[in-house]
Amino acid sequence: MDHEHRILPDDRRRARGALSRDTGRFERFDRVETDDGWDIPEDRPAFVTEVREERARSVVNYVRSPDLPFDRSLNPYRGCEHGCIYCFARPTHAYLGLSPGLDFETRLVARPNAPEVLARELSARRYCVAPLAIGTNTDPYQPVERDRGIMRACLEVLRDFRHPVAIVTKGTLIERDIDILSDMAAQGLVRVGISVTTLDDTLSRRMEPRCPRPARRLAVIRALVDAGVPVRVMASPMVPALTDPELEAILAAGAEAGASAASYIMLRLPREVAGLWQEWLEAHYPDRAARIMGHLRDMHGGEVYSSKWFHRMKGEGVYADLLAQRFRRAVRRLNLDQPQPDLRCDLFRVPPKAGDQMSLF
Repeated sequence: MDHEHRILPDDRRRARGALSRDTGRFERFDRVETDDGWDIPEDRPAFVTEVREERARSVVNYVRSPDLPFDRSLNPYRGCEHGCIYCFARPTHAYLGLSPGLDFETRLVARPNAPEVLARELSARRYCVAPLAIGTNTDPYQPVERDRGIMRACLEVLRDFRHPVAIVTKGTLIERDIDILSDMAAQGLVRVGISVTTLDDTLSRRMEPRCPRPARRLAVIRALVDAGVPVRVMASPMVPALTDPELEAILAAGAEAGASAASYIMLRLPREVAGLWQEWLEAHYPDRAARIMGHLRDMHGGEVYSSKWFHRMKGEGVYADLLAQRFRRAVRRLNLDQPQPDLRCDLFRVPPKAGDQMSLF
């Protein structure tokens, strides 16, 4: 499909990250919008957010990636209205027969029975407790959570089971759940990572159009820390020659807000994300597009992206090494390199149900 037909008009994708809506890679036919031949002006509506429901059969997703610090995760939603153009989760929408482009941020799937299924899975005799990661694929505190409340209900289950959890988000809605999070933090059961990709409001609005402003995310860090919740500031993703000059400033702002740890990840462009990213780059920053893509290729052996274990998150080569050195120096200076205590697993227990026989001891 040629570029003219792939890129949709600005007025149809207001406050959206992706510029196109290509058919998912598993579909037999492409979906193309074209003129019907009638010389009649026609206004096409802007894309609105649609939410459908899915009845989940299981919600604890076990992962076997050796370079991840967790072995299980949970996602209350499929797709994410935040619309971050760089989101590495976009390709998962193709499994639903939908576009990783605009469909990913406008056609969402909610899993309303996730709390019930989570409780059932944690109650299984064979279940072995370990920290559960939430927000590693799609953001549990995206705007739809305000009405659905699925994430809060899942947190209530984890609190009742005294189950350790690590949460990653850009959403300010996490402040709503401080009552639960502070209680769990007092028991060593929760840690939160707040992603701050840039301190530039204009760049943030273009790159992650429905996310809270950077200053607002820093305020979330302060609120969580004041409530006793340990927070990590995540400078992720770092985009070479676009956001990586801000690395030290982002870490310093996170430390000032009260974060006790820090991390970063280099921009990752798996599958359809590569094409979506390059469309966005040519539309918004054509003057530096070649430079940015050149650095990314240098970090991945000449390819736009490499999924090689232990290298996919940071890249390789001179540029990647320099960024890693800058990060290490900054976190030492800001005292963000202190080891965090492990989340507690020894408190886990299945809460009694109504009618259960109580123990005498």
